[in-house]
Amino acid sequence: MRVAPNRLVSGEALSFFALLQGTVWGLAVLLVGLLLLSLAPPRRVYVWLTVAAATALAVGLGTLAASHATEVVQASAPFARTSLGSGLWLAWLLLGLVLADALQALRAGTLARLGVATATLLPLALLLVSGAADELSIMKEYANRSDEYWGVIARHCQIVALALLFTLAVGLPLGWVTHRYERIGRAMFPLLNIVQTIPSIALFGLLMAPLAWLAASWPALSRAGISGVGLAPGVLALTLYSLLPVVRGTLAGLAQVPSAVTQAAQGLGFTPAQLFWQAQVPLALPVVLSGVRIASIQAVGLAAVTALIGAGGLGSLMFEGLFSSAQDLVLLGVVPIVVLGALVDGLFKLLISLSAKATPTKEFAQ
Repeated sequence: MRVAPNRLVSGEALSFFALLQGTVWGLAVLLVGLLLLSLAPPRRVYVWLTVAAATALAVGLGTLAASHATEVVQASAPFARTSLGSGLWLAWLLLGLVLADALQALRAGTLARLGVATATLLPLALLLVSGAADELSIMKEYANRSDEYWGVIARHCQIVALALLFTLAVGLPLGWVTHRYERIGRAMFPLLNIVQTIPSIALFGLLMAPLAWLAASWPALSRAGISGVGLAPGVLALTLYSLLPVVRGTLAGLAQVPSAVTQAAQGLGFTPAQLFWQAQVPLALPVVLSGVRIASIQAVGLAAVTALIGAGGLGSLMFEGLFSSAQDLVLLGVVPIVVLGALVDGLFKLLISLSAKATPTKEFAQ
C-alpha cells in the first residue's frame, strides 16, 4: 500500500512484511502454504487446497488493506490517504491466475467455478458495502462522486450497447455478402483492415468535422443528437472499429458449414431461406458469436477514449484523474471497465457454449 498525509502528495510505500503482526501472520502462513502446494504432486486434494488457500489469501489481503486504512485515519490523521499499491493489484492478478489454472486442472464445471468466484468476490463486495473499506483512497474518491458515478457507468454501457447494435446491424449482413460474393470480400477487408490501423483519437478527430457539417446542414440531425462532439462520433468510431471481427466471424462461421449438411437440407426440400435459417445459421452461430465477443470486449475498452470528445462514460473519470495526478480516481474509472469486460466475456462464452450444444448436425446426419 501507499500512505500519504493528504491527496496532493504521493506518500510512502508500505510493504506487506511491514505489517506482519498478530493475525497478519495467518496470511503469511497461507502464502507459504500456497508456494508449497505449487510443488506438490497434481492430486485433486492438493489442487482443492490450492483453490482454498488462494481464495482465502485474496480476501485476506483486501481485508488487511481496509483495516490498515482505518487505523491510519484513526491515528489523528483524518485527511490521510491509503492507496492500494501495485504489489497488491499484482498479487490479486496472480491469485486469479492460480485459481483459473487450478479450476482448469480440476476440469471444474460451471457451478464449481461460480462457487469459487462467489467465495472470492462476495466477501470483498461485502467489505465495500459494509463501509469497512471507506477509508481507502479509492473509496473516498467514490464518495466524492457517488451522485454521478452510476450515471457515468450507465453512460459507458449506453455507448457500448449503441455501438454493438449498429455493428451487428451492418456487420452481419456484410459478413453474409462476403460469403456469398467473394469479390466483394476481397475489396472490403482491406478497407476494414485500414480502419483498424487508425489510432482511436485520430479517428475521432476525422469524424468530428463531417458530423459537424451534417448537423449544420440538416438541423433535424442536430436535434436528433448528431454533432461533431458527444455521443454520435464516439458510437460511429466504435462501430467502425468493431466491424472487422464481426464480418470476419460471420464469414468464417458460414464458410465452415459442412457441405454434407447443405446437401442433406437441399435433399429434404429446404427452400433457400429455410436452408439459411434452419441449417447454416445454427451451425455458424458459435463462430459468429466468437467474432461478436471480440468486438464487444474491444468496444468496452475503447469506449473510455470517447470521453475525449465529450461522449462521457468511465473515460471521463480516467482522464480527470490523469490530468490531476490522482491515481485512485483513474482506478475508479478503470476497475469498472475491467469488470464490464470480464462480464461481457463470460456472457458470450456461455452463449457460445449453449449455441454449440444446440447445433442441428446430428439431425441432418440421421
